[in-house]
Amino acid sequence: MPSLPFLPSLPAPAAPAAPAVLAADVTEAPARWFDWLLGAPLQSLVAVLVGVVVLALLRWAITRAVRSVVEGGARVRRGARRLLMSTRVGAAVAESSALTVARRVQRAETMGSVLRSSAAFVVGIGVLTAVANINDWNLGPVIASAGVVGVALGFGAQTLVKDFLSGIFMLVEDQYGVGDVVDLGEASGTVEAVGLRVTQVRDLQGTLWYVRNGEVLRVGNKTQGWSRAIVEVRVALDQDLDHVVGVLRAAATSVAADEAFAPLLLDDPEVTSFEDLTGESVMLRTLVKTVPSKQWEVQRELRSRIQSSLAAEGVPLALPRREVLVEREVPRAPAQDQSSTG
Repeated sequence: MPSLPFLPSLPAPAAPAAPAVLAADVTEAPARWFDWLLGAPLQSLVAVLVGVVVLALLRWAITRAVRSVVEGGARVRRGARRLLMSTRVGAAVAESSALTVARRVQRAETMGSVLRSSAAFVVGIGVLTAVANINDWNLGPVIASAGVVGVALGFGAQTLVKDFLSGIFMLVEDQYGVGDVVDLGEASGTVEAVGLRVTQVRDLQGTLWYVRNGEVLRVGNKTQGWSRAIVEVRVALDQDLDHVVGVLRAAATSVAADEAFAPLLLDDPEVTSFEDLTGESVMLRTLVKTVPSKQWEVQRELRSRIQSSLAAEGVPLALPRREVLVEREVPRAPAQDQSSTG
């Protein structure tokens, strides 16, 4: 039958898909999905799990190290207290040992906290970088945004960051610790606590000062390593200085021979003369190297024995003198009247 010119031509109906092709598509879809799952998602999951395991191992190692320091310090304190608290010297040594252990324990705990936080930050950055490389992520905008936020936070919290960095360096360098007597400029006294942001110092009046670590420009530690007891005396110029030096040396030697003070001394006493010379007196100085924080106790005993020895030898201490010059005004004779004499 001929086709009519006014009717559009219709497309031929599509041939039905072969059953073999449909079966191939159905079987390949799970395979493609399984291949994709074994690719980036599984690798990302493995990277995250490895990061978690590494972080857990690092934190466990840091915590174990800190715990060993703390438990070892506790054993040392208990042993020192049992063995040494029976005598006065033992009490002094035990107190010094306890302060040293407390300082070590606090330093270890603070450094452990810093190390755990640093480990978490480093592992987190490593995991994020690995996941980004696996999935071909572009972290440029994220890093740029984080940089902008970091700069803004740095300007806003630069004082806090300065305090934390200064605290970390103070702990790493072991500039001072609990029990040390320090001079921090505005505050001087005994350190009671050392943190990453502030240091607590108790002065002689009992005031507790909170000093920001970032504001500490200099540190004078009077009890780190060893200390020195210094006693200075002045005698008159007419005294026999060799005899006075012998008296001072004998007094210092008696302190060194005392069982109560011998463990506190680290070296033989030293006596020097002519440390200062004025028109009325000469200064002599007695120096004794002591264990940390015991110089004041040794100084008090030295002063007591030196005063007794000088008094027994009849050597007086020079007294400060002050000369006051008084000018008297001489009365003048009254001037004569020239008119009456003329």
